[in-house]
Order: sequence, then structure tokens, then C-alpha cells
Amino acid sequence: MRKLLIFITLFSWIKINAQDVQLFSQFGGRLDFTMFGNTMNLQENGFSSICQINTSSSAELTLLPEDEIKSAYLYWAGSGGGDFQVKLNDSIVNATRIFRDTLETRNLNFFSAFADVTEHVLQTGNGNYTLSELDVSDVIADYCPNATNFAGWSILVIYKNDDLELNQINVYDGLQHVPDELNITLDNLNVIDNVGAKIGFLAWEGDRGLSVNESLFVNGNLISNPPLNPGNNAFNGTNSFTGESDLYNMDMDFYDIQNNISAGDTSATVQLTSGQDFVMINTVVTKLNSQLPDATVTIDNVTPLDCSAKIAQLNFTVKNENSTELLPANTSIKIYANSTLLETLQTTEDILIDEFESFETIVTIPTDLLPDFTLTIIVDEENAVLEINDDNNSDSIEISYPEPPNTIELQNLETCNLGFEKGNFNFSETLQFLEENYPPEIEFTFYPSEEDLLAETNAINPIIDYTNNSNPQTIFVKTQDVNTNCYVVNSFEIQTTNCPPTIFNIFSANEDGLNDQFEITGLQNIYTDYQIFIYNRYGKLVFEGNNNKPLWRGKLLNSTENVPSATYYYTLVFNDGKTETITGWVYVGR
Repeated sequence: MRKLLIFITLFSWIKINAQDVQLFSQFGGRLDFTMFGNTMNLQENGFSSICQINTSSSAELTLLPEDEIKSAYLYWAGSGGGDFQVKLNDSIVNATRIFRDTLETRNLNFFSAFADVTEHVLQTGNGNYTLSELDVSDVIADYCPNATNFAGWSILVIYKNDDLELNQINVYDGLQHVPDELNITLDNLNVIDNVGAKIGFLAWEGDRGLSVNESLFVNGNLISNPPLNPGNNAFNGTNSFTGESDLYNMDMDFYDIQNNISAGDTSATVQLTSGQDFVMINTVVTKLNSQLPDATVTIDNVTPLDCSAKIAQLNFTVKNENSTELLPANTSIKIYANSTLLETLQTTEDILIDEFESFETIVTIPTDLLPDFTLTIIVDEENAVLEINDDNNSDSIEISYPEPPNTIELQNLETCNLGFEKGNFNFSETLQFLEENYPPEIEFTFYPSEEDLLAETNAINPIIDYTNNSNPQTIFVKTQDVNTNCYVVNSFEIQTTNCPPTIFNIFSANEDGLNDQFEITGLQNIYTDYQIFIYNRYGKLVFEGNNNKPLWRGKLLNSTENVPSATYYYTLVFNDGKTETITGWVYVGR
């Protein structure tokens, strides 16, 4: 990539300490910049000048009606250690950044201060601005003898106008002045063409009367703005924005550099030398045509997933429409509920011109914000990506988060053990109870496990008999509002119990396939440890059985011989620790 080289020649023998001028902020869009401000000096300082200085001065801001202020930066500077609280139109302004410089050969200090006054300028708009209580009068007696007494102020205004080209505005600041030669590197440039390109300077302590080799070069070409800024006296107390030439010991100047840069330039080197004049550079501003993305975001859908846990699914789209450059991957995305940050994401890939990327994420809403809050998504909140328009990077939606249905206590169900602890259950009455205790918009789905409920698998038809798969078993009922999808989980327990067996006291052991055995229903595979003993009328044991043997078919013990038709007597022992032994009789017929 080509580099833009800017040369400013201001020869000097003075040794200094300073803070390097470097990139402070960037702006992108249909933008331009201007400066306004004023000196506190009564006249240009010099050996024959009076050693007095004002503490206030005024200047006018004049923008077009269609100009929209984006940012306003106040700089003030002067001789001495510094005055860091001033007033702007009677409003107190405190410095948020401070720059210092020292003329070591004379042990003289200089300062510059910064404050962001965007809100103040937005409220005031066009009109008169007065900066006051900038007082360096107590120190200038040490500076007047070598003509370095000064003070002044300037406001840099970045503004938008839809009729402008797409531009990149870079603001560089610090506090440096010239030794034998001063080099300042301006980086982070992105030039696509040179139409309307310009560079602006805020400088302090320049003198009209000192003009020894004080020049500005861009790529080896002498740059000037005569008669205001001649080629051999670039910093001479002038204001290029108004055409004034009595801005004593400060300069607010800009130069057209359209014919001195090329598409593809990514950096600039400002070089200053001086043969006599003492000049401090405070701020450099560049305006260059640039290709820029334009990030926007649209909230597509917000779906409550679990109202009890306050969880919602959020679907949204990040777009790069009406842009001239791709939106880079890893551009930040922040999701807020009111002012509470819920989640930070990033774009996963470059979003090309007029393309988009869709997102789906799960967020948890803090309980103290419910039920009503504003959900906001902001792309590139930190303005890390230079854009055409950084005022359209967010989307908001008012949310009334639904409350889930209430839970209610359901009655547990019990049925007879049909064997191996299995039983048949019908949930019709449970369903009826639910329908009677919830409004019509609530629907109910029964599941055999919580895992099935969450996965919405193996739903149970509540009006058809259901056989349990464990004993006891919990049945889960998804109780869901069909309008909001919010749900709670009700549950109840089903369990089988060993019911008393039914004993039939007559059978015909003739092997005709009908009633051929001593039938006791509800016994086998239910009372699994039972024993039964059957005796004839003489007390002789004729049969001994348990869960592992077939029922008695009227045979003698350990024999295939039939017992005679008669009445026999049994003892049924359950061996379960709670069911009492049953004794009775049974008649065997042939």
C-alpha cells in the first residue's frame, strides 16, 4: 500500500519534552469537520509586547441547517503548569485528558487540556460561545521575556450532512513542538480516492513575524493557502475556517490535499522543521474518502422457553445493507434487558455488502426486571469498526414477559399389582381435575419421565389405560399456556399394591380344559414368596406349592395319581411380612 507523506518545515534549535501526537478517535460516514475558537492574547507576543493576557474570549459556531453535530471536542492551552477547569458559556468544564510540553533550555512548561463537550454543543447549536476562567496571568511574567506567553481555546466539531461523500475522519492529538525536525505518523487511514481530501491543524505559539523556513509539504509538494498561509509561514496566527488573521499565537487551519494523495494510502507522515519560530502541534484532523460498512440489527423473534426459569429464545439478524465495504468478522454484539447486559456475542464471519448473518441464542432474564422491560441489541457499541452511520446499530423491543401457570397438587394413583409390580392406570380423572382447575388456554400433556417431557417424546394418552414401567413411578404433566408457550410441570405418583387374592373353592380336575386347577387369582407373580399347603380330611399333606410351581391340579404330592373327589383344606402363607395367612377349603370334583 502507498503511504501519504506530509512535510512541514519549521527550523528550530530548541530541545523539548512532549507527548506524541497519535490517533485519538475515528468517524465514518457522510461527515466533515470544522473548528472554531479564539485566542486570549491581546496581541501577538513579542519582545516589545505588553505582558498581559485575557481570561475569556468568544467565537461563533455557524453550521448549515442540514448539518448534524456528531461530536465536539474542546481543547484549551497556555503557558505554565496548567488551568484544568474552565467555563464554556457559564458551564463548568473539567479536563478529562491533559497534555504537557517543556522547553528545557529555558525550563518553561506548557499545557493543553481536553474535554468532550458534545452534549453542550448539541444543546446550544449555532451561536456565540464564550470560554472563560482560563487564567495564566500569574505565570506569564516568566514567559514574556522570550515571547512564549499565550493562551487560547478551540472546539473541533465533527458533523454529518447527507449531501457529503462517504468520508473517514481521523482525529490525532498530543502536544509536540519542533526540535531540529519533528516527525508525526498518522496511521489508520483508508483512502479510496482523493476527492475533497483535507488536513486540519490546531497549533499554538506560531508567530506572523517569524517566518524562517516555516513550510508545509505533502508528498514533496509545497502546500500553502495564500495570502492567509504563505508557503514560508504556515503557522502565523490565522483561522482558515473564517479567514481571520489576528488569531494571535494560535492557528486553526486546514489545507486541501486532494492533488497530493492517492487511493490506497494507509498512513501519513507529518514532518515539521523551523529556522526560528516556536510552534506546538496539538491536534491534526484528516478527512479522506473511504469505503465503509454499515452494521444494523433487527430483532426477529423473542420466544419464552421456560417461564419459571425466565429463559427466552432470541432470534435476530445483523445486516450490512447500503454499505460500501464488508462488515468484518468478530464485530461485537451486545444484548441488554433495560441497562443490564445479558450476553455478548460476535459476528462469526465477514458480512459482505448487502448480506446478513442470522443468530439464535438463549438468554436468561433477571427476575427483578420482570415482567415488563426493554430488550435491546447493539452491534459495534464500542465503535471499534468505522461505519457509514453509527446511529443505526441497535434495535429494541418492549417485552411483557408472560407469567407461567400455577402448579397444583395432584392426587397419587394406586392400583392392584397384576404381576411383577405392573398395573393398569387410567388418567381420565386426573385430566378432568386439571381441566376444572385451569383456564381454557391451558393444555396438558402426560409423560412417563421428566426427560421425555423436556424432549417431548413418548407422550401418554390419558384416557387409555397405561401400564407402569417402574414401581413407584412419577408421571409428569406439561401444563402449558397455548398463547404464550409458558409452562409448568405438575406431577403425581402411580404405584401398584398387592391386593387380596380371589380364591375359588371348587374345581373339576378332569382335564377337560375347563376349571382343571385350584384357581387363585392375584397370587402368582404378585406375592412372589407365598407358600400353599393342602391337606385331606385326615390331615395328610397332599400338595405343597409356591410361586415357582404350577397351581394344584388335584394330584397327590409328588405323584401323578389323582386325589379322590372330596373336600380339602389349605393354608396360604404370603411371607411378605404384612399379609395374614389365609386358611380355607376347596372341593375337588371329577
